Amino acid sequence: MYLYNSATHKKEEFKTHTPGRVEMYTCGPTVYHFAHIGNLRSYIMEDALEKFLRYEGYDVNRVMNITDVGHLASDADTGEDKMLKGARRENKSVMDIARFYTGAFFDDCAKLNIKTPDVVQPATGLIDEFIKVVSGLIEKGYAYAAGGNVYFDTSRLDRYYVFNDHDEEDLAVGVREGVEEDANKRNKNDFVLWFTKCKFEDQALKWDSPWGVGYPGWHIECSCISMKYNGEYLDLHCGGVDNAFPHHTNEIAQSEAYLGHPWCAQWFHVHHLNTNSGKMSKSKGEFLTVSLLEEKGYDPLAYRFFCLQSHYRKGLVFSWENLDNAAGAYHKLIKRIAALTGTDGGVDEEAAAQMKEKFLAQVGNDLNTSMGITCLYDVLKAPVNDVTKRAVLADFDRVLSLSLLEKAAALREKEAAQARTAGADGFTVQGEGDPAIDALVLQRAEAKKAKNFAEADRIRDELKARGIEITDVPGGAVWKRL
Repeated sequence: MYLYNSATHKKEEFKTHTPGRVEMYTCGPTVYHFAHIGNLRSYIMEDALEKFLRYEGYDVNRVMNITDVGHLASDADTGEDKMLKGARRENKSVMDIARFYTGAFFDDCAKLNIKTPDVVQPATGLIDEFIKVVSGLIEKGYAYAAGGNVYFDTSRLDRYYVFNDHDEEDLAVGVREGVEEDANKRNKNDFVLWFTKCKFEDQALKWDSPWGVGYPGWHIECSCISMKYNGEYLDLHCGGVDNAFPHHTNEIAQSEAYLGHPWCAQWFHVHHLNTNSGKMSKSKGEFLTVSLLEEKGYDPLAYRFFCLQSHYRKGLVFSWENLDNAAGAYHKLIKRIAALTGTDGGVDEEAAAQMKEKFLAQVGNDLNTSMGITCLYDVLKAPVNDVTKRAVLADFDRVLSLSLLEKAAALREKEAAQARTAGADGFTVQGEGDPAIDALVLQRAEAKKAKNFAEADRIRDELKARGIEITDVPGGAVWKRL
């Protein structure tokens, strides 16, 4: 497999520290609100990446943090804690907020067929580990205490900026435009490893530490959680492109300073989901969620299909029209698969192997899921029997996770339920699979046959009040919900 590496700015052959095993880390959500569908685009693409690696035969250990403390409104260590902001918004405790939105996040993931990582670690459950690593950084001379807080000293690094090049003079004492000055910092890009109550008196969650009662900075949690569960060598770190700086930059700085050797070889960043007015963001107020998509009648997997149709390194523009197009294409795909009802013959192993080889090559070229979708249509057009097509589609769906065969089976079942219901004299009713409605339509027909038109009209009016439209056709009637 070849993947674009954000750290080297080029596509590289994917290799791991231990052959056959992938130590994978994905930045998890800050659980102060619902995840919006822009956040979930990253998790969909990371899920596809993990599943493709498993499909290739790797043993994958995927670790994810849950940020329930320490992530401030600005990624540059300013503003209030987002968890405290959420608690104040809903008049609940921080931990109540964390539990509720953690559950909501994984509910959304389940609807999108996103696999739960092997390890999920809330930040509040690993405080002792954070204190140990911060203490180690102080001992090694990479961190200093000032004003009650502990900061990482970026001037000690040969290279701080990893994902983008900057002049060394940028490390001089100063303040980035728009960022509140922290007079305790020696250098403007130094970042907080541990806050004490002297900085945020109203912080809800605090712990004892060698530097006073306080709480960890956002960046330190990911390094520590990964080192604990992935080990000292991380093969693959994933996240949204907006995390590259400063979050991932700071992770590299503190991890390599603590370990004394290179930490993570491969960086995978998913680009933004945009609307016509710009990047989707919670800070703008109203934002789109999976639940809202469902309320509007969309299958969440139609949104997954929408995301997979685009490359993860390209910005994706969301509009209802674009989602409608994707939902329509997804439904047509399912309908074509539902028509694969043939049972003659076995799986053509040679043809299946050739199609799988093409799928591996296409998707393995920098996780090109768009070409993976194209491979599905190639299978449908292939000159092989339906048994082979169903087997290959199921195989590819181990990566794409669009529930192709399950949705196709459900569609066939629905269509069977909508089959004609016959009366005693051959009068047939075709509807949407509701026996009670079928029975009323038959009663109306029998009333008409008996010339009891008042009863027939009464039944028609009752059905109309329930949102049912009846159309008489030769030999029967068809009904549908309006």
